[in-house]
Amino acid sequence: MTDPTTEVRDEDAFDVEAMTGWLRAHGDGVPDGIPEVRQYPGGASNLTYLLCWPGRDLILRRPPAGVKAKSAHDMTREFTVQSRLAPVFPYVAGMVALCTDPDVIGSDFYVMDRLDGTILRRDLPPGLDLDADQARTLCRSFVDVLVELHAVDPAAAGLDELGKGSGYVARQVAGWSDRFRRARTDNVGDYERVMAWLDVQQPADVATCVIHNDFRLDNVVLAPDDPLQVVGVLDWEMATLGDPLMDLSGAMAYWIQADDDEMFQAFRRQPSQLPGMLTRQEVVDYYTARRGLTVTPEQWRFYEVFGLFRLGVIAQQIYYRYHHGQTHNEAYARFLPMVRYLEQRCEALAGA
Repeated sequence: MTDPTTEVRDEDAFDVEAMTGWLRAHGDGVPDGIPEVRQYPGGASNLTYLLCWPGRDLILRRPPAGVKAKSAHDMTREFTVQSRLAPVFPYVAGMVALCTDPDVIGSDFYVMDRLDGTILRRDLPPGLDLDADQARTLCRSFVDVLVELHAVDPAAAGLDELGKGSGYVARQVAGWSDRFRRARTDNVGDYERVMAWLDVQQPADVATCVIHNDFRLDNVVLAPDDPLQVVGVLDWEMATLGDPLMDLSGAMAYWIQADDDEMFQAFRRQPSQLPGMLTRQEVVDYYTARRGLTVTPEQWRFYEVFGLFRLGVIAQQIYYRYHHGQTHNEAYARFLPMVRYLEQRCEALAGA
């Protein structure tokens, strides 16, 4: 089973011949001829394309068009993180080449090997069924990979300069609050009560480690012959050095479970509601036990609210591009109700 692709959207097209010429000059083992190019429709941040030659498939990643946050969509960072992680964390694709010359296709881009396997989306793909025991095993395998990532020695991986040191939680609360204020449109709430609560409640960092910052079931690749085994982790654009519980909080913001309300269910993008899947609290308990951490439900409340707030900001940044005509992709319009709902959910959890 492979992730479905579509024809390249007009607004996301690029000069395939120019890209191919550059890639053949800078990458190893690039086949002759011009590849067929297809686009992966999932996601709303960096753009991902499938390059198909007879006998070899590669993946190209590039930023979207339009105004972008200053620190976002950094192809060099994404390429470097995966290149340096590969020797110590066996879940990254092989890197082929990084292009920082915007004259080639109009933006930086990089090309990597394609990981063969299954990527789960909102619902299980045809032909894949998981009973409750298998779903629970998959959950644990998923969390085990996050535990393994957080155990990587940043210095040994050559990534000790990736972050800014201690104070990660404080920087995240301030940074995401600033991002929301700059991306706010006049048809959403102001999140001010949520941001004030987070500012008061923020804890000190529990540790500093390599974090993925977008760890979700639909960002992992499952083995073709064993859908309970993770063989790859994708989308490293937000990876950094930071607090591991903040990484877990981001993952849990997407973890919509079977007993969540109808509105939250509408935003589900991974099959985390299946019978046997761990609840958010069970994931937290399993992770913290594996890491030797003690986190009470009251302590976790900050991380849960922050994860949902951060998700609301991401949704608003994406919707902002549509609102201001920087993209005409109608899928981006659907982020508006998500932004509104997440403010209400954050306020309810925080009692703000």
